[in-house]
Amino acid sequence: MCTYLTEQIEIDGSGKSARGWIPLTHASVYVDHPTHAQYAHTVNIDFLNPAEGPSARVPVELTEEAALALAEAIHRAIASAPKGLASAKQPM
Repeated sequence: MCTYLTEQIEIDGSGKSARGWIPLTHASVYVDHPTHAQYAHTVNIDFLNPAEGPSARVPVELTEEAALALAEAIHRAIASAPKGLASAKQPM
């Protein structure tokens, strides 16, 4: 069942799309039918930059288990690094 609930956040990063590396400004997370993954439903994450048009998008389709494992891995990786090391406020 599709939830039709989309979580949208602003982000600051880069991703590699079909046209090369692009700045990413937003992410959308939702549960819906995948385009490519071989499941009835997946957790879909779209990393995008709306200002650069529809091709400025890096989509990911994950199982629920994979999405939760990814979220936990992100928390562990950040916790293992010195505080602020990968922050937007880090010195260049």
